[in-house]
Amino acid sequence: MPKARRIPKSSHSEGKLPLHGSRIEDYAIIGDCETAALVSKAGSIDWLCLPTFSSAACFAALLGTADHGYWKIAPSATILSTHRTYAGPTMVLETTFETRSGAVKLIDFMPARGEDSNVIRIVRGLRGKVKMETTLALRFDYGRTVPWVTRKDHELRAVAGPDMVVVRGRHEGNGEIHLRGRDLSTVGEFTVKEGETVSFTLTYSSSLGNVPRPLNVEKNLASTLRYWKNWMAQCTYKGDHPLAVKRSLMTLKAMTYRPSGGIVAAVTTSLPESLGGVRNWDYRYCWLRDTSFTLLVLMLAGYRDEAIEWRKWLLRAVAGDPAQVQTIYGICGERELKEWQADWLPGYENSKPVNIGNGAVGQFQLDVFGEVAAALARTPQADDDLRVSSSALQAALVNHLCDVWQQPDEGIWEVRGPRRHFVHSKVMAWVAVDRAIETVDRYGHAADLPRWKKVRAEIHAEVIKKGFNKKLNSFVQSYGSTQLDASCLRIGMVGFLPSDDPRIIGTVDAIGRELTEDGFILRYKTEKSVDGLPGSEGSFLACSYWMVTSLYLIGRKDEARKLFERLLKLNNDVGLLSEEYDPRAKRMVGNFPQALSHIAQIHAAFTLSGQWSPAMTNSPGERS
Repeated sequence: MPKARRIPKSSHSEGKLPLHGSRIEDYAIIGDCETAALVSKAGSIDWLCLPTFSSAACFAALLGTADHGYWKIAPSATILSTHRTYAGPTMVLETTFETRSGAVKLIDFMPARGEDSNVIRIVRGLRGKVKMETTLALRFDYGRTVPWVTRKDHELRAVAGPDMVVVRGRHEGNGEIHLRGRDLSTVGEFTVKEGETVSFTLTYSSSLGNVPRPLNVEKNLASTLRYWKNWMAQCTYKGDHPLAVKRSLMTLKAMTYRPSGGIVAAVTTSLPESLGGVRNWDYRYCWLRDTSFTLLVLMLAGYRDEAIEWRKWLLRAVAGDPAQVQTIYGICGERELKEWQADWLPGYENSKPVNIGNGAVGQFQLDVFGEVAAALARTPQADDDLRVSSSALQAALVNHLCDVWQQPDEGIWEVRGPRRHFVHSKVMAWVAVDRAIETVDRYGHAADLPRWKKVRAEIHAEVIKKGFNKKLNSFVQSYGSTQLDASCLRIGMVGFLPSDDPRIIGTVDAIGRELTEDGFILRYKTEKSVDGLPGSEGSFLACSYWMVTSLYLIGRKDEARKLFERLLKLNNDVGLLSEEYDPRAKRMVGNFPQALSHIAQIHAAFTLSGQWSPAMTNSPGERS
């Protein structure tokens, strides 16, 4: 069997091997709430980081070639059709392959983790007799390291440094599956008849420990199905789109790191915002601005426990000097997320660079103070200890914000160009002070209320004076600019002005007119913007859903519903969304699945159902 070695960079830089990844929309996610894998329609796991979301990938073919790691199980004969679905309200993926000789169902899932992380793959015979094959190419360190693989009986062990993966295969009634080495991969063939079952398990653990015990596959399947069904039974959504809302909620749950409560922005890195472009970022971390969005939808949907755990993560992450608050943290609150490039990977559809880590961690983004303040204001009243500590942190953050709100920043879109006085950032600074004042009014905590109220009034007056362009009849991207920005749709959503204010209506109209491409909303026009990057991008899906909410709030409810229905058609066959959609190529682009896209979809659905309005943002009812 092959021994551990590193793949030379030149073997891929010369383009000798074809790229492996499927279209982004052809992937589904499975996960154990500590990490997640992407499974293609072809039955190939092309992305998996172990042991956590932000660990190095052991399957990285998504961003390169087959030689960068994947695990495929599929019929060896021609596939006539493929159908995928999740098994009801769960994260258990079922892929049905039809061939001339018969049909099989491939069941993929990751059970709740004990000591080790497991991927379980089950093949069930549905009709006739189907010849199957499996190909496993383990590559640690983002596709760079081939492990040392040994066989003991019918068990494979792959080791590289601290990492160990154990693979087992079993044919019900016929014993273990014979696996063998070929071209630095592990392959096997087997036949499945109607009613028969073949199962494979992949278990990750430390190479310094004992070899993990075999799993009871059927028992783990039953417990995984039960776990997800019980979790989804808590959902309180009552509207016209339950399937989309529930799938988005399950996706957010699957992207939650159970030990800390942190929720990653996506499970991938460097899926491009434009195919072949350079706008490729690592989203396997936790963004502070997502806390407000996430907590809002979790509380709306009835998931109080998840909201509390997310807020506990937030308190741990930002504790300390308010001047040292970051925009991004690791899944356990880590602060050091140095950005570097995996230059041996050619990138998804040759989109380079492949970035690991995120340099935006060092940016000054004023709006996060508002997001954090809004999140801290949403405290379940029964959790007194959490509320007291969060109120103290909120006060410290707002006192600091009063000192720095007049400074320019990099803004919500984390521009790599010069800092600006972004209008959205100033509005969210107002939100921070406004929510803190409400918290004091409700609970009576010590605070410098006179100063806070003065600053709140100053921010509001300045934004109205400098952030609104009368000629355009719209709020603009930054002070003195004539460029529009979809983030300004949130001005009405956060209660800065009433939804029926002519300036809010004018902004919605202007963005709908100027930032629409094929009916979808762009963040801004990249060719005229200040983001400091070349190239273009797709339409940002969260912005399109913000437009749905905005249209509904200004009274154009039919337009809102039509746009929502159109956006729902962008969900892939198993209900997942990426960060952006390219209306010209008619493809998903950006990291996948994207938490913010699913959050915005849930929020819009609650708005259309009448279960959310801006008035609820400031009401005790939403926080209880």
